[in-house]
Amino acid sequence: MVHRTEADHQRRRGLADDAAGVARLLPWATDDGRPCYLATDGAGWLSALADDMEAVQLAVGAELLGHVNATMGAPKLSDGELRYLVARLYEALGDALIVAESRGKRLSGADTGDGREGQA
Repeated sequence: MVHRTEADHQRRRGLADDAAGVARLLPWATDDGRPCYLATDGAGWLSALADDMEAVQLAVGAELLGHVNATMGAPKLSDGELRYLVARLYEALGDALIVAESRGKRLSGADTGDGREGQA
């Protein structure tokens, strides 16, 4: 059994308090659909992975918009093609909203446009 001193307990409480202020919403969810958070200072391999995943998700959304633009002038899409496109757009929009929420929460002191300052 590890014996911790009072100083160890205080340091751990301080680290937990610090982490609570910088929890990052990750661009993926748990198996049951709940959001994932990472207590981070923005450095480390998991933060870099999350940054890369956000970039991929936004790129997929941009690619889908290009595809929609190209099909707007097409004769007629089949019902299956249309359903597939709408499902992918739905997923891409959900991903983009999560990225926006995550990045918004990480903007410390950003002006929200309503006279109040944002919080990290």
